[in-house]
Parts: sequence; C-alpha cells; structure tokens
Amino acid sequence: MLKAVSLVLPVLIPSWRFFKAIEPSPRVEWRVLALDAPAGTEGGAWVAYQPRPNSVSLAQMIRRLFWNPVWNDALFVVSCAERIALGVAPMSHSINEIQRRILRDIKRSGPDVSGEMLQFRLVFVYFENAGLVQDVVFVSDPFSVGAPP
Repeated sequence: MLKAVSLVLPVLIPSWRFFKAIEPSPRVEWRVLALDAPAGTEGGAWVAYQPRPNSVSLAQMIRRLFWNPVWNDALFVVSCAERIALGVAPMSHSINEIQRRILRDIKRSGPDVSGEMLQFRLVFVYFENAGLVQDVVFVSDPFSVGAPP
C-alpha cells in the first residue's frame, strides 16, 4: 500500500522544478536614428520595449491569470531574442518579428517617428559582484519606419 501511494503522489502533486538554473533573460531596447546622421554616429537614447509595469492591482493579477495577450506577446519576443542571442537559425525570422512588433506598438501608442529609422538591441542584465551588469549581445541593422503620412 505504501509503495502504491509513493507512486501516485508524484502524479497528484506536481513538481515545481522547471529549470536547473536561472539564467539572465534578454531585454529588447529600441531607439530612433536620425536620417541625416552620419554612419556610425549615435542615435537617440535606448528605450525598453514592453517594460513590466511597476505595480499591478489584485484585480489585474486575477484577470491576467486567465487573459493576458500582452504578456504572451512579450514571451514570444523573448523567445525570438533568445534565438538571436544563441544564433539559432533562422535568425532573420526572429529579427523580422521583433521589428514588426516594435513598429506595431510605436504606431499604436508611441512617439511620432514617421520617416525615421529605428534600431533595436538585445541586452542581458544580471547581478555580478553585488552590481548590475549589462551585456549587449546583438544590435540590429537600422530599419525604416516608413514614409511620413
């Protein structure tokens, strides 16, 4: 009887060990590049793409348990970023998906960047020696927002 219970318990009580180690997750940042800037010059400041909210109410947490398409989209962007960082082919698909989502979100609610060029980068942020360390692992080629209206 004890043997049967020991076999059934792992089925009834799930294991919460999903990962062997917690690794840094890539963050996506984007910036505006001036069209008339000479090649190799710096563009605007880097802006976090899909930053996490500072606080979430209890009602929002409960709703997000069942419906959270924004977070699912953010997870897809992280998957694409991880593929790019690892050099998993096809990288062009992942780059295009991130570019497409940045353009979509900027056109919805971002600043007016019509006719400008954008660029994104992948940054790994982690703690080391009691401090935050940022490693830039990828910087995209500039891409066009499109013609101004």
